[in-house]
Formats: sequence, C-alpha cells, structure tokens
Amino acid sequence: MNQATKPRLAVLGSGKGSNFVALADAIAAGALVAEIAIVVSDVESAGILEHARQRGIRAEFLPPGKYRSKLDEETERNLIHLLREADTEWVVLAGFMRILKGDFLRQFEQRVVNIHPSLLPAFPGLEAWKQALDYGVKQTGCTVHLVDQGIDTGPIIAQEAVPVLSDDTPDTLHARIQAVERRLYPTALQNLLAGKVRVEGRRTFDRA
Repeated sequence: MNQATKPRLAVLGSGKGSNFVALADAIAAGALVAEIAIVVSDVESAGILEHARQRGIRAEFLPPGKYRSKLDEETERNLIHLLREADTEWVVLAGFMRILKGDFLRQFEQRVVNIHPSLLPAFPGLEAWKQALDYGVKQTGCTVHLVDQGIDTGPIIAQEAVPVLSDDTPDTLHARIQAVERRLYPTALQNLLAGKVRVEGRRTFDRA
C-alpha cells in the first residue's frame, strides 16, 4: 500500500497522549498502515499536541465551548470542518474527554474508534480502573470499540484482560491497563483499517 492510499486518521485527545505516541510509533514501524493527518485537543496545554508537533503532524487546539463534558453545536461544527479540511477518513480517540454525539457521529458513521480502560460492558464512563478496583473484580482490562450515541456502548473490536492484584492501587492498576492499551490499540486499529473486521449491528466478526 503506497502513501497515497493510506487511511487518513484524525486523533483527538485531552491529555498526555501516550496512546497517540503508541499509534504514531506503530505507523513509523510499519505495523499500522495509516497516516495521521491531524491531532486535535480541547485542552490548549495538552501533551498530545506537543507530541504531534515534535513529529511534524498538524496539531490544533479546539476551544471546547460552554459545556464540561460534551461539545456545543458551534464547536462540533468547527471540529467537523477541521477534520474535513484535513481529508480525515477515520477518527481515533486517544483520551478525549468530550462526548461525541449527533451530527459528528453521522458525519463519520462507524468510523470513530475509541479505547476504554475496562472490559466493556463492565465499568463504562470515567475512571473505569477505579470502578473495577472498588467493585472487587479479579480482572479488568481494556476494550477497543466503535463509538455510537451511547456512553462506551459501541460495537467491540478487541479486548484484552488485565488481572487485578491484591495490592493494587488505582494508580498501579491504571498503569498496567495503559501498558496493554498501547499494545492493543495499534493492532486492533490495523485490523479494522485493513478490513479484517466485519461489523453487523452490535456484533463484530473476523474476516477469513
């Protein structure tokens, strides 16, 4: 596959950008056949923007608007414009802390991918690793899934389990989940982009 035919990704993130780095490194190594066209953050000082700039990737701060947990209509329109301007084909969430709904998901239907730090459908929402620890489960993990109108409810692409140890704290458990995320996300995304995953309703199947 040559450069002209590589899927063009937009990566959205609000934090340090460790999953973005994992994706960018996988692309550089040839393990993920794609091109990151743009990185967008709702936090002006987010580390993900600096990581993008260091790699020569277009990095944009998007003022988040008036809501704490979602994008307002004007901000959503601005985001769609940015991504269309960058010829985005797929949207990849890497710690993006705003809920995407409505027109945005219709614009990129079944082309928005997220990784969540639990074995969905268990523990959706914020601080899933802390939810798992508080609940007392013996294992948790992470899930790569497509994004739909719900909260962490879209079709599941890949999952990997992480044991919960007796001496775990929220920080130690989160760190081990993140280590698995950085390995699972590029692999699952490559399978999805290469057409090795078929989506039917809520179910996904590996193609032969």
